[in-house]
Amino acid sequence: VSARVAVRLKKAEAQFIEWERVCRVATAGASGWPHGVPVCHVLWNGKIYFGSGNDAKKVLNLRANPRVAVTVDLYSDAWEGLKGVMVQGSAKLIGKGPRFGKIRRLLYTKYPQYPREAALDEKDSLIVEVTPTRVFSWGF
Repeated sequence: VSARVAVRLKKAEAQFIEWERVCRVATAGASGWPHGVPVCHVLWNGKIYFGSGNDAKKVLNLRANPRVAVTVDLYSDAWEGLKGVMVQGSAKLIGKGPRFGKIRRLLYTKYPQYPREAALDEKDSLIVEVTPTRVFSWGF
């Protein structure tokens, strides 16, 4: 994996990612087969974060290949209203420590049902940190 320089999201893109409720994450493991799933996310300090079970397919893929794409979009039948951001980047897995706790608090604040429905615990969960290296947006 070649190293890429992190890029900064434009203010409108960052606000859009921050306020939307769900994004789609695409990963591919060593086999190259794509895997896409919706996740609940937060944006903090220019990076996208989401939680996961530590044995989930997306996590297994990211262990083998840290490249990731995250898409946040709004669909409308009035196509002039389409809007979205796709971030390509590299993922880092955070299994414990202060950053795990900080991001868990941010996720629990944005999604009050999170602790009840899908609690994140250092024993069986991870936080995935996505550092943007390419950003594509439309409708802004």
